[in-house]
Amino acid sequence: MRAKDDLRRRTIRMVLSSIKLAEVEKRLTLDDSGIVSIIQKEIKNRRESIQDAIRANRTDLVSSNEDEIHVLEGFLPSPLSNDELINLVKSVIAELNAKSLIDMGRVIREVLSRVQGKASGDQVSQVARQLLQ
Repeated sequence: MRAKDDLRRRTIRMVLSSIKLAEVEKRLTLDDSGIVSIIQKEIKNRRESIQDAIRANRTDLVSSNEDEIHVLEGFLPSPLSNDELINLVKSVIAELNAKSLIDMGRVIREVLSRVQGKASGDQVSQVARQLLQ
């Protein structure tokens, strides 16, 4: 606020509002993984808004949402590289003795509990699907 960075201030206030709303709805204080999931959800919402703005030919909204995404990404843990994610999914598949796509749900749940915000569910799903096929 002191730096007069309006974009950053506005984005942080929106995320804090989302966090407080989730805490009121769940009637508990969120831990770090819950806050990370809310930040990821906000990023996903902004990416969807970018797609809508592109369809509506609104470049001002596209750049605004992209800037907000950059601010939000600063609060996330550093993401796993693709190789690290593949190795993690392979180790979980071996631990769970998963053999086919039928076991994919168990694998994804276990991997998501281990990465805790360092990889999105979509990324984990794609890697698990590739390795189980």
